[in-house]
Amino acid sequence: MEKKLKYVDLCEDLRGQILSVQIKPGDKLPSENELSAQYGVSRQTVRKALEILQNDGYIYAEHGRGTFCSEMMRHRKESKNIAVITTYLSDYIFPRVIQGIDQVLTENGYSILLKNTKNSRGMEAKCLEELLKKDIDGLIIEPSKSQIMCRHRNLYAMLDEYEIPYVFIQGSYAQMKDKPHILMDDCRGGFLVTEHLIAQGRRNIVGIFKADDTQGQQRHKGYVQALQAAGIPYDPDKVVWFYTEDRKSHPYEKMKQMIDEREQIRFDGVVCYNDQIALQVLRAMEEKELDCPRDISVTGYDDSYLAASCKVPLTSVRHPQDKLGEMAAELLLSLIRDKAAAGETQILIEPELIVRKSSIQ
Repeated sequence: MEKKLKYVDLCEDLRGQILSVQIKPGDKLPSENELSAQYGVSRQTVRKALEILQNDGYIYAEHGRGTFCSEMMRHRKESKNIAVITTYLSDYIFPRVIQGIDQVLTENGYSILLKNTKNSRGMEAKCLEELLKKDIDGLIIEPSKSQIMCRHRNLYAMLDEYEIPYVFIQGSYAQMKDKPHILMDDCRGGFLVTEHLIAQGRRNIVGIFKADDTQGQQRHKGYVQALQAAGIPYDPDKVVWFYTEDRKSHPYEKMKQMIDEREQIRFDGVVCYNDQIALQVLRAMEEKELDCPRDISVTGYDDSYLAASCKVPLTSVRHPQDKLGEMAAELLLSLIRDKAAAGETQILIEPELIVRKSSIQ
């Protein structure tokens, strides 16, 4: 019994030094001989105490180098810092999403560490690696190129190991759909805009979608479902796919080409991935002296400031940007307070169609 108390006492003393950051993450602990001499106990007692600490994740051993304080301990104390990772900072959506996040977090005494990936998976991995070395209580992240398989799941596994909760927004990786997320119901949104054009008498509808994120794939899925519901055959020649890298040029150039080839590929409506892409379509139409909506109706997505302020006000799908940010922050705070929190952690936001001049003759 006395022997047990000795290793328990040693274990508790070392644990206390780690939790009070007297022993910091990455610090090397004294050797077994040094601890044995310092505490006046046997090496067997020292080994037993260290084994418990290692099993609990407080320390780890490296062969030939010694025993070190785990990086996990960096995250065991409350920091009041929340990391937010977005694909872009200056994009027309994210400032308001971040505003919604900040409002909730500030009211609850938290500060934001803000990072962006430029929709690069490599940059996302670097951001996660950097954050794992900092004191953060949680993470809100928009995944980069979310339609493509995530190759740095080990970094998310480390967040799980360190018990740092995280919430996906705007998209989620296929392998991690069980993780907490708040998304727009983009399939429904794609259905609504396509159904609206069909109701306006448009039967030959082009779709322009982003290939490397889940939003683009889901909006395309809704587009297909609306065509099927109306008995209109799906024509792959009427679908334009673009990627992050060519988003500022390919949709515009492709639309000009398709207008030139309207005798071969006839169309009278265009469903666009978002409002920015819709502006490229309108620019190509104007250069080709086509009128919107008389010649071709056009719809956007996100109901950004661009939709209401452009030359031909855009029919679009409302994106509740502030609300999404608020919901993400509130969900994350609930996970921080109770890491096994019950309740809904996978939320789909219902889209709302906003009709304007670009789709009504």
